[in-house]
Amino acid sequence: MPDTYLTRAGHEKLTLELKALMKQKTQLSLDIGEAREKGDLKENAEYHSAKEKMGEVMGRIGKIQDKLQSAKIIDEMDIPKDTVAIGTTVSIEDSDGETVEYSLVGEDESDPAEGRISVQSPLGSGLLGRKSKETVEVQLPAGPRSFKILKVVRTA
Repeated sequence: MPDTYLTRAGHEKLTLELKALMKQKTQLSLDIGEAREKGDLKENAEYHSAKEKMGEVMGRIGKIQDKLQSAKIIDEMDIPKDTVAIGTTVSIEDSDGETVEYSLVGEDESDPAEGRISVQSPLGSGLLGRKSKETVEVQLPAGPRSFKILKVVRTA
């Protein structure tokens, strides 16, 4: 399994989600027991619904546990100030002069609509290790694009 890179905030978010899912699992176990007591399981919609939901919850719990177990937590204070890395925010300008700002985060923390991109994404991986004022060509799904790194700041 490849390493999962997380900021401290991302690790905390996954840990809280895991705790909530464990509580939900306990409640679903009770729901399944109550539904089982109602008799014939073949036509018991409550039972089948709770069992299906339990499967989804258990699947998510397993994924989160695997990620937390293999996670490498990045301490933002260890990142050089002018180098693009997980835990930094980078302002870039494309060849059309359009400027955008992204925070580089682990895969589970990414939300491009909120300006957070994964270091495993094409743009994120293309910017990793680069410094302010560098121009970099990044291979995106739509083809190669050139970006100038205007500014790099630690997120923390």
